[in-house]
Amino acid sequence: MELEFISSCFFLSSLVLSIFLLNFVFKFLSFGHVKLPLPPGTMGWPYIGETFQLYSQNPNTFFASKVKKYGPIFKTHILGCPCVMISSPEVAKIVLVSKAHLFKPTFPASKERMLGKQAIFFHQGEYHTKLRKLVLRAFMPESIKNIVSNIESIAVDSVASWEDKIITTFQEMKTYTFNVALLSIFGKDEVLYREDLKKCYYIIEKGYNSMPINLPGTLFNEAMKARRKLARILAEIISIRRQTKQNYTDLLGSFMGDNAGLTDEQIADNIIGVIFAARDTTASVLTWILKYLAENPSVLQSVTDEQEAIMKYKEDCGEEKALNWADTKKMPITARVIQETLRVASILSFTFREAVEDVEFNGYLIPKGWKVLPLFRNIHHSPDNFTEPDKFDPSRFEVAPKPNTFMPFGNGTHACPGNELAKLEMLVLVHHLTTKYRWSMVGPQNGIQYGPFALPQNGLPIKLSLKK
Repeated sequence: MELEFISSCFFLSSLVLSIFLLNFVFKFLSFGHVKLPLPPGTMGWPYIGETFQLYSQNPNTFFASKVKKYGPIFKTHILGCPCVMISSPEVAKIVLVSKAHLFKPTFPASKERMLGKQAIFFHQGEYHTKLRKLVLRAFMPESIKNIVSNIESIAVDSVASWEDKIITTFQEMKTYTFNVALLSIFGKDEVLYREDLKKCYYIIEKGYNSMPINLPGTLFNEAMKARRKLARILAEIISIRRQTKQNYTDLLGSFMGDNAGLTDEQIADNIIGVIFAARDTTASVLTWILKYLAENPSVLQSVTDEQEAIMKYKEDCGEEKALNWADTKKMPITARVIQETLRVASILSFTFREAVEDVEFNGYLIPKGWKVLPLFRNIHHSPDNFTEPDKFDPSRFEVAPKPNTFMPFGNGTHACPGNELAKLEMLVLVHHLTTKYRWSMVGPQNGIQYGPFALPQNGLPIKLSLKK
């Protein structure tokens, strides 16, 4: 009996130990509950985190100091969110392409309300794929090549209005890119609604980065009212188009196609979202282009020679003076200036993703709900990827950059579908600026302001005049 008792105790002890060990293994080693460490880094002050440190200085300084101290993956806390920042091209590709299903696009809830929850930016999966195809159908080269002359008309009118004036480059570029955005969305119909759309949009813009306090008199409240009015204008445009039963090749026409299957609310949300996406980023790049060309006379001369050669060829061949799609393919030097500007300025310093579940990542745990930020700016300014990264040198793009080191429009299924249109409107404007005008910067020229995009100080005041 005593032996049996001892054996029973031993058996029970072994069973308890086994259960404990199994529980230990399950708790610490099974996926989803892995007790892996968080990436290194600091979280800053409660709620505020390190937002002030990021936005009060050159983002390069913030990112570079973190990478130097913690390596290519580190944690921080910005804009009210715990984040993991990534500066490795290979790892950024994993987040944006290879394992994109684990990291959904994300925006603050107030931004979703203002743009519309059905907008392409806030989704993934089948709905996102369908929307992306519809956007690409309207913005692919085969579609936008037909509006080169219309973009050129907008460019010519815009530049003519700047003659012999001191202008704020960024503000004027915003007007130009806004008008091109409306053209690409509504086609020739945009002229009929331009002013009403512009009034609503500008009110929304003022409230876009305000505190999301929806009380009468606040910027956010006024923006939400303007957003509802904008939706009503879009509903009117959609109704009129349905009555005319014409075929349209613009973005609205693509969204309204018989096979699109979108509701009016979905169409409105995506139109409003595209207007936002198409305007300020392109305007920022154009602003930097003018600054870099003014600071680099030899590059400006090369671009001017290239653009004047196009004009001379058309004249010698008896072609119309107006630019066409084929002309824009004869601008390799100008295209490299745009690429280098996109790299050096890095208008989009990073993009937001959110972990949809606990993710084991390079030996670290990224908890579900944490934001994950691939750092485009840091990747673009790493000496490992680009020699003398702070130097403006368009010739570096005579050779293709290393894979995943140049991502000005993002990467993967959520890369900007309007990048061809953006490059086209830049090429057209630079053509007319360099062949007909000269400009000089006014006031301080070395400062940079941030919020939300990096811009030359005071939006780059310049004086523009016709060449004699």
